[in-house]
Amino acid sequence: MVEIGKSLQAARIEKGYTLDDLQQITKIQKRYLIAIEDERFDALPGDFYVKAFIKQYAESVDVDPTEFLSTFENQKATNDDVIEEPAKTRSEVTRESIQKSNKVSHLLGYLPTIIVVAVVVVILGSIYYVAWSNHQKDAQTQQIESSSKVSVSSQKDSKSSSTSSSKSKKSSSKSSKKSSQKSSKKSSKKSSSSKAKKEKISLASSSGSKFVYTMTNPASTSTVKISINGSKAWSAVSANGTQQWQGTLSSGASHEVSLPSGTTAITINLGNSGATTLTIDGKKFNYKKDNSSLTVRTITINLED
Repeated sequence: MVEIGKSLQAARIEKGYTLDDLQQITKIQKRYLIAIEDERFDALPGDFYVKAFIKQYAESVDVDPTEFLSTFENQKATNDDVIEEPAKTRSEVTRESIQKSNKVSHLLGYLPTIIVVAVVVVILGSIYYVAWSNHQKDAQTQQIESSSKVSVSSQKDSKSSSTSSSKSKKSSSKSSKKSSQKSSKKSSKKSSSSKAKKEKISLASSSGSKFVYTMTNPASTSTVKISINGSKAWSAVSANGTQQWQGTLSSGASHEVSLPSGTTAITINLGNSGATTLTIDGKKFNYKKDNSSLTVRTITINLED
């Protein structure tokens, strides 16, 4: 069976490349290249990246990657069959039971304090409820008294109101016209300002295969749609550092991810950016204009109102 790391290292040395040279050629971080040569594949982000990096490494040193990829698959299958969860020793089980009992006793120690706090909260709630009920009764009494005063004064003013009714009608019609004109102007200003605000994505910084963008005026509910064309591609979408979805899509397939409300940062990992199209909030995101030759890239979009 071929030794992946030593064979690739020998091919690199034969080509006269250093690890720094190979890092510039493949855009793969130096620590991942070292891990591949040492066959520490668990140091890479995942099996997809292991195979992608081995393939890119081999092609860069003019070696056929097929045999290396086959060897990696066989090693992975063998390891999956061998790995079993070790049984816990009696001392470990005893230690865990002691820790659990200590936690329970620790919680019971707080029980009297919790009861006292609960009683105080109930007493304060009762006092507040009684005070609020008295306030409501006083407010109702004041309303009754004021309504009786208003009814008396309205009887006195009924005679004078009949003579001025015609004037009040004219003035009310004028004021209603003015108010309607003002409201229509305000609504037109609001609609124009809402139309002026559009989502905009701009590049903030980039380093190797990592790109940081800024999105202004984001939608209240954000969605990310991933479409694949040409070959299989692995992708992952995270919101505020929490992964929302990850998977491998075939050519012609697509997947839409709805992000939770309050999202301020979107992270998108692409394993085959050449075959991947991104659509954010229904608008196509042309990220390939920033170094279109990259295969693997990480995109971070910071949302700003």
